[in-house]
Amino acid sequence: MSKLSRRSFVATATTALLAPAWSDRAFGQTVDSRVAAVVASTLAIDMHNHVYPAGTQQGGRGGDPGPALSFADELKLSGLTAIGAGFALDRAGNVKPGDARVNFLKWLDAIDAELGKAQVARALTLRDLRTAHDRGQKTIVQTVEGAHFIEGQVARIEEVYKRGLRYLQLLHDANDMVAPLGDFNGGTSLGGLTAVGADTIKECNRLKILVDMAHASTATLQAALKIARQPFVVSHSSLDGWKNPASGMASRTIAKPDAKAVADAGGVLGVWTKGTNSPNEYVENIKMVVDAIGVNHVGIGTDTDLLSPRPGTGTNRAWPGMTGGFFPVVVEEFLRQGFTAEEIGLIGGGNFGRVFGAVTGA
Repeated sequence: MSKLSRRSFVATATTALLAPAWSDRAFGQTVDSRVAAVVASTLAIDMHNHVYPAGTQQGGRGGDPGPALSFADELKLSGLTAIGAGFALDRAGNVKPGDARVNFLKWLDAIDAELGKAQVARALTLRDLRTAHDRGQKTIVQTVEGAHFIEGQVARIEEVYKRGLRYLQLLHDANDMVAPLGDFNGGTSLGGLTAVGADTIKECNRLKILVDMAHASTATLQAALKIARQPFVVSHSSLDGWKNPASGMASRTIAKPDAKAVADAGGVLGVWTKGTNSPNEYVENIKMVVDAIGVNHVGIGTDTDLLSPRPGTGTNRAWPGMTGGFFPVVVEEFLRQGFTAEEIGLIGGGNFGRVFGAVTGA
């Protein structure tokens, strides 16, 4: 029996057992012992999340007041061990050269304060992630969405490495105003990865920072695959062809050959919640990616905001009707659709941890 047909068989059996939890569309009301066991055993990681403490911009997400919610409480409720905590740097109100660096450092100061209040530490290695999980603690992996702070000076990467950055997304929705790094999806063509972009990847490889090529065009992604000495991730996307009613999101999906190339190089594709209206649709989306590139190369990258109170935007409010934390709700749906605990462990965070460990060297 093939893996897909085996999942279909298991899903038929498990759907009947778990159906009462979903009958009223209030996701997360029922606590199932199998769900709890998988959540407890999984090093669960959201590869791409946004955290906007009070006084920082909200990344163009509707002006959510922040934090109206408690960082510590929301992270605990999520059921995740860690999030890749990022910041949309091109949406920070940068007007002139130098602004992006200043705004990034201010945001790191704000995150330092938030982590201090919550008594949460940054994870710098895979060992840190595992230790947090084993102790029942929460942590973050520091990232940023868009390396606009570099402005042609790759030495600035080491500055933020010393502040705890271990995970760098090169591109977002606008380029570095001084020295562009490469083409992003939907942007004006620069011919792919630029020389500064290539130098940025090489410097990340030297410092043992995980590279994130989310939002990269095909030309940029393929060029990055040729020069990278370490595997990298595409932290949040989906495959071309996934039904995606969200405006503007279709251009940010990834072509199947590109996804396979990332997987063949040892990397991971994080699947976002965009364009899904329920946990059922989200796990269907993940299943599509698993079938395309293999279960060892798929992860969770929600592209949600931990501190947002809005349904459809907040991590624990990813879909209307949620009453439970994000990961338990998703695990329940994984089981309903026939995924095993081992497969959930890989997708839920094991695959990201493998690549993060390989890059950071621990």
